[in-house]
Formats: sequence, structure tokens, C-alpha cells
Amino acid sequence: EVQLVESGGGLVQAGGSLRLSCAASGFTFDDYAIGWFRQAPGKEREGVSCISSSDGSTYYADSVKGRFTISSDNAKNTVYLQMNSLKPEDTAVYYCAAVHLGYYSGSYYCYGMDYWGKGTLVTVSS
Repeated sequence: EVQLVESGGGLVQAGGSLRLSCAASGFTFDDYAIGWFRQAPGKEREGVSCISSSDGSTYYADSVKGRFTISSDNAKNTVYLQMNSLKPEDTAVYYCAAVHLGYYSGSYYCYGMDYWGKGTLVTVSS
């Protein structure tokens, strides 16, 4: 059974930090990238960051560049999202997903979201 389990969400003040974890099982971890996505109330789900399990290539949305860092522990089949300098607009449910990482015109992008976790809520207070 494929499982992606997020943890680490919570309530934090603006300027604070959180580290999200995504533990994956039930599929061949190295065959996929793992991505973090978020959905704020009343808004569409958006891609935040993705990392290739095979070579560590990464993608970041412009809104989080310089503040968020994605990393992968392949021995544990776990991907982390370190979130620093959090802003109220980062408030959302954060989901991880098994995805693929493409490369076009000098940049990486995430596509093909095959499996999803159930999400973890991040609330940033002002």
C-alpha cells in the first residue's frame, strides 16, 4: 500500500520556523521525486518545492525561494521541508506527493503527481 504521511505542521508566529516531514512507503522511492504542495483556504493548490530522490535536483516556487529548503533522506524514504522566515501568507494545508521532476529551459519543474498524502496544517500568525 502506497503511503505518504506528513508531519510537523502547527501554529507559529510570523518570522518563525517549522520543519515538515514526509515519510513515504509502498513504492520505489528512487523512481520518484517528492514534492510539497499547499492549499490555502479559498485558493487553488500550488507547488512549493520538489526534490529528485535519485540526484537531489530541486525546484522551488518563487514565493519560497531563500526561505524554504527541501532535503531528502533516502535511507529513511523521508523528505523534509525546512521553512524559515514564515509569513502569514504561508498559512495552508501542506501536502507531499510522489511526483516527477522535469527540466526545461534552465529550470526544474514538478509534474505527474501520482500519490498524495493527507496533509498537515501550517498556520502562521501575524
